[in-house]
Amino acid sequence: MDSSAMQIGIALAAAVVLMTAFAVYTSFGPPSKQLADPFDDHDD
Repeated sequence: MDSSAMQIGIALAAAVVLMTAFAVYTSFGPPSKQLADPFDDHDD
């Protein structure tokens, strides 16, 4: 495996980790207070 392939692999892995961290922060962090629950909006 040459260095350019390893750099691409590391960049992709870092991008996946960052997107996952952002999703967890958005779901459970302070921005989650602004999210609406669609199941609560439609009481049957």
